[in-house]
Amino acid sequence: MHEHHAYGPSETGTVVLDLGGDTGALIIYTGRDLHGREIEISRDDERRVHSAVRERRVRDGSFHSAVYPDLPSGIYTVWWDERTPAGTISVHGGEIAEFAWPSSGFGAAG
Repeated sequence: MHEHHAYGPSETGTVVLDLGGDTGALIIYTGRDLHGREIEISRDDERRVHSAVRERRVRDGSFHSAVYPDLPSGIYTVWWDERTPAGTISVHGGEIAEFAWPSSGFGAAG
C-alpha cells in the first residue's frame, strides 16, 4: 500500500467491468479506515498495479473496496506493504474474484 487520496464515493453503476475470455476482475473489500489508500497487487513476477480504496454506495448502504478491472487470468499476490504479502487470490476469465482485507495488526513486527 502507498499514498492516500481524497476520492469521493462511487455510486451504483459507475464501475464497469469488461469480463470474458481470459479477462477477469478483482474486488478487495476493506474497512473504511483504509479509505483513500492504494493497495498493490501483482501476478507472478510482473510489475505491481494499484487501486485506491473508495466508498462504494449501493442500494442497501455502502462498503469500502479497491477494484481491479481487466485482469488477465492468474494467481495474484495482494500486498500488505512493499515487502509483505497479505495473501493470494486466483482470478479467472469471465469472473470477479473477491478478497477480504485482513484485520489490522497483520504484518506487524513482533
